[in-house]
Amino acid sequence: MRKLGIVILIIALVVAGFGVKKIVFWTAPNTQQEEFWKPIVEKWNKEHPDIQIEWSVIPAAGSSEEAILTAVAAGKGPDISTNIFSGFAAQLAGMGAIVPLDKVFKDDFWNLIKARHMENVIKGWVYNKHYYVFPIYSNPMLFWWRKDILEKLGYNKAPRTYSDVYELARKYTIPKERYAMKVIAGRNWWDRWFDFITYYYAASGGKPYIVGEKAVFNNEYGKKVANFIFTMFKNGWTAVDLGRDPFENGTVIGSIMGPWHFNYTKKHYPKVYKNILIAPPPVPDDYPAGKPVYTFADTKGLVVFSSCKYKKEAWEFIKWVFSNPENDARWIELTKMPPARGDIATNPIFQKYVKGDPYFAKTASYVAYAIPPALITNTIDVQNAMTNYLIEPLMYLKTTPEKALEKTVKKISEMLW
Repeated sequence: MRKLGIVILIIALVVAGFGVKKIVFWTAPNTQQEEFWKPIVEKWNKEHPDIQIEWSVIPAAGSSEEAILTAVAAGKGPDISTNIFSGFAAQLAGMGAIVPLDKVFKDDFWNLIKARHMENVIKGWVYNKHYYVFPIYSNPMLFWWRKDILEKLGYNKAPRTYSDVYELARKYTIPKERYAMKVIAGRNWWDRWFDFITYYYAASGGKPYIVGEKAVFNNEYGKKVANFIFTMFKNGWTAVDLGRDPFENGTVIGSIMGPWHFNYTKKHYPKVYKNILIAPPPVPDDYPAGKPVYTFADTKGLVVFSSCKYKKEAWEFIKWVFSNPENDARWIELTKMPPARGDIATNPIFQKYVKGDPYFAKTASYVAYAIPPALITNTIDVQNAMTNYLIEPLMYLKTTPEKALEKTVKKISEMLW
């Protein structure tokens, strides 16, 4: 009888095991984000023994996008993944790889959006009249300036216009030693978010650079931006190679930075951390002084894959995480990145960050003026074209800004068409 009881127990355990619904969940390979997700997943799994989240970071590859596409093609992709930017979401949606959240989860999706005051935030994520991404954070890309160096040069505020930057550059630049600002982020396709696209949003008051199947930035705003970049390199007021940590080391006075960099600077350069002056990107000289300055939103979110076997349960997990504002508070604590929600300034839960951390408060105040990239399926190709035909020719003074813009817009419009 005892042996029979043991057999029955084993059978029961096996059956119970087969009854567990497993959901594969991938998140960004980032230390702070890993620290955020680990206890959340553990708590969910403890409270929901019948729905278990198998959590891991996105596998190592050239990029998260490459890793996810490779896994999906091999039939080994996740059920849910974070770290999805809008252009990649459009690509996945075009492939039929992810589900439209508003269509599959209907009112439940909109109830969560409403609870988080995300009605305005979500507007930038529509693709083919549906919403495939649940935004998690929105980082306004802002300029950090070295307040201590500016003060030594006789300034009590950050440069606002291109002419302000030129004036500063004349005073500070010593060729091959130090420069006014880091103008170009790098040569990777994603670097265009953190230079030309940021400058374009600022110069244009937040206007799109791609409309439908046409690149439209060969206009008055794009010309002003291209001329600014060209002028900075032509006069030797910036450089292609600025070395490691140029902002912290004083190689440049100003640089586009994201809020995820606060933790790094605070840890490795505590004296510099105390001297950060945050401001919007510089704008053309004729930009109205009282008009808000727009910028690029480094914003990413979460998607549910079409291959997910337990979509309802996956959504229950998502809802469980993001319906609790305490989780957003912990997100701020760990990452310093503003959650993609509209009540950061008014919700009492976030007041200690808004009032106690001036850097976070300043960053969060620009969330309303931060715009996601264009929702197109071939973001990588488009931004590689920006690099090849616009940025590199301007950096190396190989052509005029007007010719570079004309060629770039033509090449991109051919891709989009």
